Amino acid sequence: MDQLTTLDAGFLKAEDADRHVSLAIGGLAVIEGPIPERGALIATLAQRIRACPRFAQRLRTRPLDLGAPQWVDDPSFDLGRHVRHLALPRPGDDRELFQLAADVISRRLDRDRPLWEIWIIEGLSDNRWAMLTKIHHCMADGIAATHMLAGLCDDGIGESFASHIRAAKEPEGQRVSYRKLGVNPFRMLGGLWNASAAIAATAARTAVGAAEITAGLLRPTTTSLNGPITTLRRYGAARVPLADMTQVCQAFDVTINDVALAAITESYRNILVQRGETPLPDALRALVPVSMRSAEAFDKTDNRVSVMLPYLPVDEQHPVQRLRMVHSRLDRTKSHGQRQAGHAFVSMANRIPFPLTAWAVRLATRLPQRGVTTLATNIPGPRQPLQLMGQRVLSVFPVPPIAMQLRTGVAMLSYAEDFFFGILADYDAVADIDALTGGIELAVARLVAISKQRKLIRGRRGLSLVVNV
Repeated sequence: MDQLTTLDAGFLKAEDADRHVSLAIGGLAVIEGPIPERGALIATLAQRIRACPRFAQRLRTRPLDLGAPQWVDDPSFDLGRHVRHLALPRPGDDRELFQLAADVISRRLDRDRPLWEIWIIEGLSDNRWAMLTKIHHCMADGIAATHMLAGLCDDGIGESFASHIRAAKEPEGQRVSYRKLGVNPFRMLGGLWNASAAIAATAARTAVGAAEITAGLLRPTTTSLNGPITTLRRYGAARVPLADMTQVCQAFDVTINDVALAAITESYRNILVQRGETPLPDALRALVPVSMRSAEAFDKTDNRVSVMLPYLPVDEQHPVQRLRMVHSRLDRTKSHGQRQAGHAFVSMANRIPFPLTAWAVRLATRLPQRGVTTLATNIPGPRQPLQLMGQRVLSVFPVPPIAMQLRTGVAMLSYAEDFFFGILADYDAVADIDALTGGIELAVARLVAISKQRKLIRGRRGLSLVVNV
């Protein structure tokens, strides 16, 4: 029997703290071609679901939180309880599909059953159908959920963009290898001195990061993007070519994540301006999860994340300067040790008796939170297009959760040749969900246009130099 970690169980506590919240995460796959025959599709899914034991397990909790919840086999597991079938009025468009996804994701999963559902959706226009996978966050983080979804496809996930994340490239630990130091006492002392210095520097950086995270949670923001959450949701999505994102990266020496966050920042800025709110420098602090998952743990069903809490520069009007500010702030946040502090906190919590951590997490999730405005999580997906029963998966839209007075959440997913944004919002708080998603696409397009212009100017300067010579 597997016990939930403190982080895994924390998602259950956060859901318990607000009856309007469902802490499920989702992936909405749009698939080309006519929908397969129902019996054949169910049989295929049933066979592939068996490859992941967690799909057939439910939670066993302890009275009064005297022990961590455990994953146990469900003796009455019935696939029919988890695989559902829906149809949009033909011909269904993407907006209707997204509203259906918002309705499904807003409903809580039954904790007496395995914590997942698959919704088969037909009736889409242009000879398409869809599959919405819904998994409770206590069961998996974004990377794990993506691998679970891909495991239902014909060839699995194959090569993943996740292999390029920082944690996947890092060694499992920074332990001193005494075998490498040998028996030479001077060499051994020198190695130990260097290791001690590195540990001290990491500890100092972690302390700074912990202080920044604490301050970020306690310092309130004052925008309409924070506040109570209802039971209804809106969902919208954006899609941009990954090649366009890469072009901007090359032009300005930034990362894909920088470009994505800069586009999100511009879209939020526009929303605040349209609402008559001043986009102040401290108006948009984002919760940015950071994967701590090693390459060997991609197929593990759990949560392995830390957090960063940068301010996104909604006060900056110029798109290039905004992009550079996002890049510098993320670099500064990383160097100040927020990533290490979050990871250290989770690791420490797992070593404390569960009743104590459960009490602390329960209290923390019930406190009013106004320091963070939105969630922005970037999930690396499959590099190659997926297929399900021989049909091509055209797109995969991520669906994030919202909770703790964060009225909007943005999930990003790189898949094949495209980069997808999925925004979940409280229904009453964000009526302009299409403006948010459309603003992201326009923001990326602006950066691409500036990048092309910059490249053209450089080319002309180079040609002029050759002619003059």
